[in-house]
Amino acid sequence: MVVEDERENFEAFLDCLSSSVIARLTPAAKKGPKKRNAKGRKNEIKPVVDQNLEADGQDTGELSDFIEYLADEIFTGLTDELKTVSYAYLQDNPEVAEKYSLPLDAEFIAAVVKILPLTVSDSLCSYGLIQEPSDLERFLEPIFTNYISTATAPPPEYTPTVTASRPPGCEICGREHVPLTYHHLIPRQIHAKAVKRGWHKEWELNKVAWLCRACHSFVHKVATNEELARDFYDVELLTEREDVQKFASWVGRVRWKTR
Repeated sequence: MVVEDERENFEAFLDCLSSSVIARLTPAAKKGPKKRNAKGRKNEIKPVVDQNLEADGQDTGELSDFIEYLADEIFTGLTDELKTVSYAYLQDNPEVAEKYSLPLDAEFIAAVVKILPLTVSDSLCSYGLIQEPSDLERFLEPIFTNYISTATAPPPEYTPTVTASRPPGCEICGREHVPLTYHHLIPRQIHAKAVKRGWHKEWELNKVAWLCRACHSFVHKVATNEELARDFYDVELLTEREDVQKFASWVGRVRWKTR
């Protein structure tokens, strides 16, 4: 059973597993490169798995149930560390980071497979996803690579220079098509104090939020740098303030124009 603290990682693992299973079950993946049929020759026979799906009346809902069952079987069999690994965990435990560095080595995958229940390989064999239990390591390697990459990726608020992490609009008022600036959630002038007082760890100091200039200025008017660092160090905490909510509602109706 997946506990609440593991739910986010389980959802990430489920998505990685689902993508891999669906890719393997598509006719194109089963058949390989398309070959030209000889004149008068009947079309190639569909893969066994696809025939079974049609014969048994299975639909995408049943396939989804199978994938979720398989994800639960694999995920619950993992170590606690692997079930909860995150960007923050690796920052706090740099000596462990090497174990989860990509590409994953064969020993890591072998260790994972060793602790999994036999029902995992049996289920994969019955669905035609692997031919025999010894294929399990090869099947799981890309899935765990994607899972660990997802689970340990820095949140967007830690990557202000990455274009992909930039939201379409201000994270407070929601206005789009306005110039955005990044607001240091823990003001740089207070970094040393924040670490010394134990408010934040050093690796957390560069968290940012993308704000329009109006919201950015307002945030710095309603709270001092120390208050921002101690009490309002993420967007959710800022938007819980009543004054911020009222300002966001007002400024959100203001249309920004270029000159």
